Amino acid sequence: MEKKNIERLRKQIDKIDEDILKLLNKRAQIAMKIGDIKSKDALYFWDPQREKEIFDRLVELNQGPFPHQTLFNIYHEIIAATRQLQQPASVTFLGPEATFSHMAAVKQFGKTAHFSHAPTIKDVFLEVDKGRCNYGVVPVENSVEGIVAYTLDMFFQSELKVCSEVYIRISHFLASATGEKEKIERIYAHPQAEAQCRNFLKSNFPQIPIYEVRSSAEAAMKAQKEKNAAAITTELAIEHYKLKFVDQYIEDFANNTTRFWVIGQQLPPSTGADKTSILFSTPDVPGALYQALKPFAERQINLTKLESRPMKNLPWHYLFFVDLDGHYTDERVKTALEDLKHQCAYFKLLGSYPKAKC
Repeated sequence: MEKKNIERLRKQIDKIDEDILKLLNKRAQIAMKIGDIKSKDALYFWDPQREKEIFDRLVELNQGPFPHQTLFNIYHEIIAATRQLQQPASVTFLGPEATFSHMAAVKQFGKTAHFSHAPTIKDVFLEVDKGRCNYGVVPVENSVEGIVAYTLDMFFQSELKVCSEVYIRISHFLASATGEKEKIERIYAHPQAEAQCRNFLKSNFPQIPIYEVRSSAEAAMKAQKEKNAAAITTELAIEHYKLKFVDQYIEDFANNTTRFWVIGQQLPPSTGADKTSILFSTPDVPGALYQALKPFAERQINLTKLESRPMKNLPWHYLFFVDLDGHYTDERVKTALEDLKHQCAYFKLLGSYPKAKC
């Protein structure tokens, strides 16, 4: 009797799946028509504001049992796949595969985008600059280690803009081909990953040698090929190289998060919940920084980050990197930036983009 009930319920699921498939394809056809209009009118294909409206509306309509985050994940993939039908996107990231940069790229663009990896941050910029890829994904800041200076330095050489930001929680895993802790004779790790797991390694593997590699993905690859080797690596790399977990979440700081930037040729339109990033330098006179920041205080614009960077071509002179709330087209932000430009020896708008959730 119970078996018959299961079969009856499964047939209902099959029918629902058929309806969902038809509706997904119908949705895709309508989206492709929108894509044709955008193409003819030279409109921006990636519309963060529209995506936000879709997600907010679905959350409001959702009565369960699907949790909101699960619903978001499903529709994120649907929207990403539909965007690929409108205009196939090519995305390059700081490689190799299965790194945190790869994870950030997948989180932003979904699994259906065409991905490639580049060996350095400079190469990511070059791939997008030369039009070989639509977008690039690079790390810009870690909550423990601080700013990624080379990413900021690249904006002096490039006119690319920041189109979006992505936050990835940095969780480290110990894995090997067998998953057996007692068989580990050596551990491969990227220097930063090793540093972030120092207490775990000291407590659990005080006598085991640690070998430095260029990435967490390379560590996983070596653990796959070498007997009695383990790797400090990512969950994606463990899946990619078919390793087994030895231990999970071995990082010393639970709130370790890296912020990534998506770089491209165009700035996205305002969504109403945006962030703007700028670089500027001031004249070497008393009160110059105070005067530079005054336009934001007067307009009650919140500065969420302020950090100085040495100028490589001028010793003992500094650039200031600022994140602020708002879009560069917002009237308050627009006038504040205009006032700032008059105070600066150098000014560059890096981008205005939708705020991401940490």
